[in-house]
Amino acid sequence: MARNITSLVSPMAMILLFFLSFLVLTTSASSVESSFLQCFLKETLPGPAGAAPPQLLFTSNSTSYQSILQSSSRNFRFIASKTNQKPSVIVTATLQSHISASVACARKYGINLRTRSGGHDYEAMSYVSDSTEPLVVVDLAAMRSVKVNVASRRAWVQAGATLGELYYAVFKKSGGKLGFPAGICPTVGVGGHFGGGGLGTLSRKYGTAADNVVDATVVDVDGRVLDRAAMGEDMFWAIRGGGAASFGVVVAYKVRLVEVPPLVVAFNVNRNLKQNATKLVTRWQEVAPNFDKNLFMRIVAQTNGGSDGGNVGIQAVFNSLFLGNRSQLFTVMAKSFPELGLRAEDCTEMNWLESVLFFNGMLDQGVESLLKRTSVPGVSFKAKSDYVTEPIGEQGWDKIWRFLMENKEEPLTMILEPYGGILSEISETATPFPHRKGNLYNIQYYLWWMDQAGDAAVTRKHLEWMRKMYGFMAPFVSSNPRAAYYNYKDIDLGRNGAVASYAEARAWGDKYFKNNFRRLAAVKGRVDPHNFFRNEQSVPPLL
Repeated sequence: MARNITSLVSPMAMILLFFLSFLVLTTSASSVESSFLQCFLKETLPGPAGAAPPQLLFTSNSTSYQSILQSSSRNFRFIASKTNQKPSVIVTATLQSHISASVACARKYGINLRTRSGGHDYEAMSYVSDSTEPLVVVDLAAMRSVKVNVASRRAWVQAGATLGELYYAVFKKSGGKLGFPAGICPTVGVGGHFGGGGLGTLSRKYGTAADNVVDATVVDVDGRVLDRAAMGEDMFWAIRGGGAASFGVVVAYKVRLVEVPPLVVAFNVNRNLKQNATKLVTRWQEVAPNFDKNLFMRIVAQTNGGSDGGNVGIQAVFNSLFLGNRSQLFTVMAKSFPELGLRAEDCTEMNWLESVLFFNGMLDQGVESLLKRTSVPGVSFKAKSDYVTEPIGEQGWDKIWRFLMENKEEPLTMILEPYGGILSEISETATPFPHRKGNLYNIQYYLWWMDQAGDAAVTRKHLEWMRKMYGFMAPFVSSNPRAAYYNYKDIDLGRNGAVASYAEARAWGDKYFKNNFRRLAAVKGRVDPHNFFRNEQSVPPLL
């Protein structure tokens, strides 16, 4: 609710408000933008008497606008695109009140509002739009505090924090005794990651990140700040794996922390086709879902650039973490996967926080590097995902390898991540993330390229190759629906139109959420019936 400015604003703040209002009127690109900015200022001023607020608002005419827009963008092709709608205003929020004001003012003037935390959104739905309607982005990167309670094994983490910042704070505060089960990449933002599920090296033992969320603070469509009790169990269920941005703006999550041992073992074992990679990958499918819960072993497969006797071949990297010491690991491997031929020299003992560095090729950089949020300029990518419920035979893998090798100019990476463990014990309906029992592993297809110029033809070439790969894989993966992981968003699965219906959205919703999609849409119909929180793949309201 707007405050009575004349009765509450100090003379200094009145001068500031007048100056900022003048700045808005003279630099903004449209009347809608001007209206939003003036509304925001009225909602958020004054602060303490005579205190100027930090710079929060950036319009397309602001000198810092481009750097703010790119600050946590991880997919350059959307920044470079001439067709995507960029935000008219970016709000770099530092307080809950900034989020509430943004929601209130965007609703008042019919503006599409989106929220960005880490910027890893695969299709950039958190900071650009394929619609022509005005767009405001609330950037949460400055809202990144992590408050750890070691005694209760709980932590409150703001949505703008990265996984690296969360892991670092939890590990250091607990003296190396506690961690958290979430993703591998340290620059991923907590807000989007937890909202879509959250899988990583600890998931087979402790579940997804969303499985370990016990409370949350959310700004709803009316600008109210709600906790779990206030929002109700249906909405709390929805924001833990169902795409939280469809239901409100998550300010912070309260999470359950988990034990990590003083020593873990990380290792990479590389095998090419002459070293029986095909037999090993085939065998891995059969044993990985049944491994000891303390063992996480994924496969990163890609063309090897000619290391196979001068010819382009395939390299499969068995990229692994074991929650225990080297001796315990060898006992497990001798029983479960002796075919891999693991050797002592393949293995490195370290603490759990260092293992995060290991999985990102950063082991020589020190744990403080987990606090860095920088992105590489000019990197573009396209990703897709699949689930495998029946093992692919050796002949199938031979066909897949040939397909990859015939397209040597497109070095696509396939990342196979194992399920099983506790993931198979949790009900499909416990959270909106439904990919539980019956899944052997998921596949992420990842293709990246450097393109500083943002050439549309270059982008189109890569997208066409990725779609060709996805079509080729259809016989080997799940069907009816062909399932996908929401955190690996893929606009090719379908998008919401101007007024998306539940029936239309099922084209992509059933793939991400299976039978949970209808419940998500029903929750949306109750908490946001007019579909204020919307993007190209947001849950539509089912009224």
